[in-house]
Amino acid sequence: MKDMISRVRSRLSNPEFFLLFFSLLIGSLAAIGAIVFRKLIQFFQQLFWSVDDGFLAGVMAAPWWQTLLIPTFGGLVAGVLITYVVPEAKGPGVPEVIIAVTNMQSRIRHRVTLMKALITGLLIGTGASVGREGPVVQIGASVGSSIAQMFNLNPDLRRVCLASGAAAGISATFNAPIAGAMFAMEIILLDMEITYISHITIAAVVASVGSKLFWGEFITFNSTPFVLNSYSELYIYLILGISTGVLGILFIRMIYGFDRVFEKIRMPAWIKPATGGLILGGLILMVPQVAGVGYETVNAALSNSLGLQVALVILGVKLLATSISIGSGMSGGIFAPSLFLGAAVGSVIGIGAEQFFPQFAINPGCYALVGMGAFVAGTTLAPITAVLTLFEITYSYEIILPLMVACITSVMFVRLFFGYSAYEMKLIRKGVNIVRGHDVGRLKDIRVTDVMLYDYESITNAATLAEIAIRMADSSYPHYVVLNQEDEMVGMLSINDLQHSLDKYENLKDLIVVDEVMTRDVLYLTTQDDLKDAFHLFEKKKTSCLPVVQPNNHKKVVGLLKRHDFMLAYEDRGLKDRLISKMK
Repeated sequence: MKDMISRVRSRLSNPEFFLLFFSLLIGSLAAIGAIVFRKLIQFFQQLFWSVDDGFLAGVMAAPWWQTLLIPTFGGLVAGVLITYVVPEAKGPGVPEVIIAVTNMQSRIRHRVTLMKALITGLLIGTGASVGREGPVVQIGASVGSSIAQMFNLNPDLRRVCLASGAAAGISATFNAPIAGAMFAMEIILLDMEITYISHITIAAVVASVGSKLFWGEFITFNSTPFVLNSYSELYIYLILGISTGVLGILFIRMIYGFDRVFEKIRMPAWIKPATGGLILGGLILMVPQVAGVGYETVNAALSNSLGLQVALVILGVKLLATSISIGSGMSGGIFAPSLFLGAAVGSVIGIGAEQFFPQFAINPGCYALVGMGAFVAGTTLAPITAVLTLFEITYSYEIILPLMVACITSVMFVRLFFGYSAYEMKLIRKGVNIVRGHDVGRLKDIRVTDVMLYDYESITNAATLAEIAIRMADSSYPHYVVLNQEDEMVGMLSINDLQHSLDKYENLKDLIVVDEVMTRDVLYLTTQDDLKDAFHLFEKKKTSCLPVVQPNNHKKVVGLLKRHDFMLAYEDRGLKDRLISKMK
């Protein structure tokens, strides 16, 4: 009995147990945050537009002066709050979460949770052409970060809690727990130990259950049953993928193009969102469908209720409306606008294909559905998240193949002809370059010579297998620089290089020499390189060390940079940057 109690106590004291508890707590609180956020949006929509018959109907029924003034008022209030109270609330929200993970040790200020919900709820309620998913991610991540800080968890566990909150936010919004978990791992973290995936998934599932308990079995999109009538249609879905890739690049360029335009306008920062709101009001007067999140219009596209001309018009105006909204400094996401734009593109392609290929009995609503996923994949460069989101919306296995064709084509096109997602562009404009969850920009002013080991071990290329064995038995070094008689580097030798010769050791230990088993194609750094250069080489070749050579003689080795020392330097720089930012 005592042994059993001891084992139970041991397991209860295990950090994994407490992390499971935190996942349950974060999922529950993030679901509450998402519910409150949606209620805020509904409150402001009812307050400003009188939406008893639906938001779009309320916007269309409003007098022209009200349509102009309401988005302007929303931008004015939001501009003041963002400028003077919570600057983190500006923009989509997801890039700020990524920065918190990479540069702030997963710390997000507590007030972000409340203020992000309030500001974005007001903006969407007054007609801003932005999405609620990005802010929900930031709200959920802030919940996770706040709980981790409250319990003084270490940085690794804070990272898991933040990611769990982000996943829970997406899950509660779309009722899609798998997509929520994948969103956190594919977009927020990029580099995560597999042992923590279960905790992120648990938080997402709990959030989905919480939203169902409150809203019931809600359906975000009223999609028609998906049908693939012929495998020949995959060629049309390929064209759809290319189209969403082209427009995805245009969308990203427009967002940050308007961002630069508003930066150059000489006026106080707090008034710029109001200026964007006034322009937006004019666009809403012409095309009311571009106001707010736009899910009513998406559902119209999915039910094949949009004509070709209407789909083209709302596609062009929505591109402009969202770009102005975000570019002027408003708070809001790009996920929902991407779904909207994808539905419009899919409707255009589907209606056109219906005319040219009547033998396929094409339903444009199916193309609108796949277009949603493809556009999201192109703007976020997260194809798995896009595919799983649409799959969990439809629960149709038949949609998987067309979705994969369109989404992967869209991602490849954007990667090839542009290179960055909408989130990455925001980070780059802030001077942050994220690679596999690390901000490599902070490494560019640290020289390799500041971190490398000057004391390293070498071996000659003429040494025999027997001599190698003696050297390795007496040394803790797993790698050796291989030198010739002129002390020039000719290769590198590791334990892995010897594995194929071990079975021949007894017979050939005095005959096999280093020159026969070493690695000749060696990646190296020079004394003029910085740790940013080292990072890219470590990513290119999964090795534990890199030789450092003279810049004018790449065969003359002067030191060795170990991956472990490189990562310590990275973490130290992060702590130093945080300390400096607090002292300012």
